[in-house]
Amino acid sequence: MNNKITLKKLLRMKQESEKIVMITAYDALFASIFNDYVDIILVGDSLNMSFAGENDTLTATLEQMIYHTKAVAKRSNRSFVLFDMPFGTYCTVDKALASAIKVYQESGADAIKLEGGVEKAQIVRALTQNSIAVFGHIGLQPQKVRLEGGYSIKGTNDKERIVADALALQEAGAVALIIEGVKPDIAKAVTEALDIPTIGIGAGINCDGQVLVWSDMLGLYDAFTPKFVKTYLKGRELIGKAIEEYATDVKSSKFPALEHTY
Repeated sequence: MNNKITLKKLLRMKQESEKIVMITAYDALFASIFNDYVDIILVGDSLNMSFAGENDTLTATLEQMIYHTKAVAKRSNRSFVLFDMPFGTYCTVDKALASAIKVYQESGADAIKLEGGVEKAQIVRALTQNSIAVFGHIGLQPQKVRLEGGYSIKGTNDKERIVADALALQEAGAVALIIEGVKPDIAKAVTEALDIPTIGIGAGINCDGQVLVWSDMLGLYDAFTPKFVKTYLKGRELIGKAIEEYATDVKSSKFPALEHTY
C-alpha cells in the first residue's frame, strides 16, 4: 500500500489537529533514516552553512539544490520532499517560473518553498497557476540577512504585517507556510487565520507542525545553537569519540584484526 505523504494528507492533518513533523536532509543516507519518522523532508539552503562552511545561505545555487534534492528524493518513498528555492532564483515571475520548472523536471521534489509575503504573492500565483505547489516562508527570512543586518525575531509590532503576508500567500495559492522566528502569539494568529498548514521554527507550539535543521537537533553543528533548537543527541561528541578510537586502533595496529581480514 502506498503511504506517501501528499498535500491532501498534510491538509487533513491540519484539519484533524495532527501535528506535522518536518526535518531537513541533504543526502540519500539521512533521508533513508528520516523517511520512516517524519512527514516532510526539507532540502534546505541551510546546507550552505552546515555543510559548505558558508556564513549564510545566499550563495547556494539552483544546481546545488537540485543535486541534493535528487539524492533525498531517491530515499523518500514516504516523506513529502520540499525544495528550498535559493536566493536569486525567484526574483521575478519569469525567473521563478523557469527555475521552478527546472526543479520539478530534475529534482523529484513534491513542492518548492520560497521566502516572502505580500510582495511575493504575484509570483506564488503564477507558479500555482502552472501546477507548481508552493510553500511560503514568512517571519524571519534568512535570505534577507544582509539586507536586515542580521537575524532578528519578529515581535508584536510585526503582527499585522505577518498576518497580512500569510493571507496574501494563501489567497495566491500557497499550499502551506513556514513561520520562522516570530513570537508565539503571532504564529497562533496566523495558524488560526489560515486553512492551509503552518510549520513553525522558533515560532512556538501553536503551529500545525515543527521543523528543525537535522545537524542542529542531532548536535553536529556547533558554530551556534539558536534558542529554539532542542538538541536530541550529542552527535559531535559521539562521532568524535568513535573517530578517536578508530585512529588509536590504526596507530597501534589493533585494526584491522584477524576478523576484519580476508
